[in-house]
Amino acid sequence: MKRIALLVGIGLLCIGAAAGAETVVSTHAVLGEFVRMVGGEETEVVTIIPSGFCPSHYDLSPSDLAAVLDASVILYSGFEPWIETLADAAGSAAAVIQLPGEWNMPEAAAGKVEAIRDLLAERFPSRADEFEANAGAYIEELRSLGEALQEQAESVGVSGIAVVCMEWQADFVSWLGFDVAVTYGIPEGLSLRDLVALAEAGRAADAQLVIDNLQSGVDFGAKLAREVGAVHVVLSNFPGAMPYTATVLDLLTRNAEALFSAIEPLE
Repeated sequence: MKRIALLVGIGLLCIGAAAGAETVVSTHAVLGEFVRMVGGEETEVVTIIPSGFCPSHYDLSPSDLAAVLDASVILYSGFEPWIETLADAAGSAAAVIQLPGEWNMPEAAAGKVEAIRDLLAERFPSRADEFEANAGAYIEELRSLGEALQEQAESVGVSGIAVVCMEWQADFVSWLGFDVAVTYGIPEGLSLRDLVALAEAGRAADAQLVIDNLQSGVDFGAKLAREVGAVHVVLSNFPGAMPYTATVLDLLTRNAEALFSAIEPLE
């Protein structure tokens, strides 16, 4: 059986270990996990970009070039402005493939898994049945978790609770059943005037939570929560950046539980 090395993010160690193998380069931990779950035991996966960092702010270094030299495919989400620069600088002939959109809801994650399944099956057709089986099992886990989280959200009574939310978490929070009354963008682009306006809107909506996104920075959200008089909750977009979030399934669970715990004192 032909071994496939999938280098997720930026890495050197796996290149030597998988010399002569087909390689796929991806940019962050979420795509890395999806590739690993679909590829199975015969797939090597290395993730280098730290999950606590926003991939759009990743600083390239000369050693990063080695990861794409032998790549046949480069996977990215679309918010990594440096990926084509990296591929061009390395002289890579790899196909650069974008898998856009969110993954922080189970059905959205399932869509990414299906796309990776199809991509791997096209590139490595002798293992297509294995990829199909692996993807199916993982998608079932995602959907089962999604049903459980929505049932829990209903049981704790999130419906009707107004929140202010960083826009990168808004769909997940709304999916759980919260009322996303106000959203805000990347904090580095927001001013004191924006803070005042958002606080006024949050108070007008009687927002009970200000929900932040770890990778985009949390200082602005903390200030906003104080101004609104709301509980500040920090969620993550990537596994591994917070305790007990080793996998995407763990991440979804932890994000939901953080929200449920935050509203307990409000009941």
